[in-house]
Amino acid sequence: MGLREVKRERTRRLIADKAFELFCDHGFGRTTVEQIAAAAEVGPSTLYRYFPTKETLVLEFVDDCLADAVRRFGDQPAVELSDGLRTVIERVLEQLETNPDRVRAVFDLAERNESVSAHLNELIWRFRNDLAAQLVRRLSGDPVRAEFVAALSAGITMNIIENVVRVWGDTPDAVDARQLARQAMALLENGSLPLPGSR
Repeated sequence: MGLREVKRERTRRLIADKAFELFCDHGFGRTTVEQIAAAAEVGPSTLYRYFPTKETLVLEFVDDCLADAVRRFGDQPAVELSDGLRTVIERVLEQLETNPDRVRAVFDLAERNESVSAHLNELIWRFRNDLAAQLVRRLSGDPVRAEFVAALSAGITMNIIENVVRVWGDTPDAVDARQLARQAMALLENGSLPLPGSR
């Protein structure tokens, strides 16, 4: 990464961090773009070049974690499907665990603000679609079946992440997120996942 890219990333991170501080202190709705720009010592037009909406400022951390996990999965050599998905899950959780307060604040804001919640759901769907696209490239055989398996696997992966984050967010000191994710994967692999009855 060149000097210009390093500077851009530093500015991007500073804007996101200052925005999050203001959101937590004053609330999402009461924080203006002008206040965020002033706190980060940039102009509003500069802020918009990095973040087109206030919602993207809230979700930047989660977006980065999800995108990083898919990127790393794509860079991996061929692996067993379950091993690859476990790696994706653990990478997301590893990143989220670096800043648990921020993760809780993101989900708290999403619960209280419909716009943030809608954007979070968009992020989740993008992650699922991006992961499914990576999986399709690795699955051989009938392309229709490959797309079906890829979409199903990506959905299960995101479902595990969402549920682990919810439990971990409620009791971060009592729960090891990655261990909980491994338990979820084990349930899937050995067929012990409790499913509703057919009646």
